[in-house]
Amino acid sequence: MLLLLITSCIWAFSFGLIGNRLQGLDTAVVSCVRLALSLLAFLPFACRSAAPRPMTAIRLLLLGAVQFGLMYLLYIASFRYLPSHTVALFTITTPIYVALLDNLRTPRGLPRPLLAALLAVLGAAIVKWRMPHGERLWLGFALVQGSNLCFAIGQLFYRRMMRSAGGVSDHQAMTWMYAGAVMVTLPFAIQGWQAKGFAPSRDQILVLLYLGVVASGVCFWLWNAGARRVRHAGTLAVMNNVKIPLGMAISLLLFGEHADPRRLALACAVMLLAVLVCEWPTLRSSGAT
Repeated sequence: MLLLLITSCIWAFSFGLIGNRLQGLDTAVVSCVRLALSLLAFLPFACRSAAPRPMTAIRLLLLGAVQFGLMYLLYIASFRYLPSHTVALFTITTPIYVALLDNLRTPRGLPRPLLAALLAVLGAAIVKWRMPHGERLWLGFALVQGSNLCFAIGQLFYRRMMRSAGGVSDHQAMTWMYAGAVMVTLPFAIQGWQAKGFAPSRDQILVLLYLGVVASGVCFWLWNAGARRVRHAGTLAVMNNVKIPLGMAISLLLFGEHADPRRLALACAVMLLAVLVCEWPTLRSSGAT
């Protein structure tokens, strides 16, 4: 759990950096550059070990394409429609998707996560209420939800896959996953580069280096390694939300974003209720042991 806490603290700064320091850059190119830097950071470690079995390598490539590649295309695109503190708030639904996916094997457990998902939509509606250009918020909300779903799929399947991966280490697995993520983002990045160009400033280059090597490369490795070690999927689900209050506070205070505090507080309360509805059985059983 310590690995998940460390990662959450680092990620809290990413929302504000993406929303306030990378404006004007094509989102697909940003996604691809960030993941390519992650791949380059891990490639030397993977080269020291033998390659995994072909089927394991293909699965890792596909998993990385979903958990990191498709996730980043959707996540970073959402900043075109939402301020960074709202993006941070809307990532609160990731535990709901973790619970939904984990409960697919036991359909009788689905009503509670579904109710939680409806409460999350209500929380988004509270943010939208009387907000100018509210349709942009819904588009941003949909992009973040797609991103959350991809990240939830990746966490759960990584846990299951690595149990039967035949001695593949976390850093070796992550290298193959980053390669898969780069493969899926590269066509979109080339299209965006041709359409809009890509000329980051010096400060933006530094931000990209930090996001690519630290916030993506090192942190995704820490997160997935931590995801393997937690005992229950419910614990993993709840840990997904540690970064949210920190990310919102940093975006509002450090980066000077503005929001209606009453409406934002009410939305936070409703979305927190959604997570509690989803995770209450796990929390209650944990407290009883």
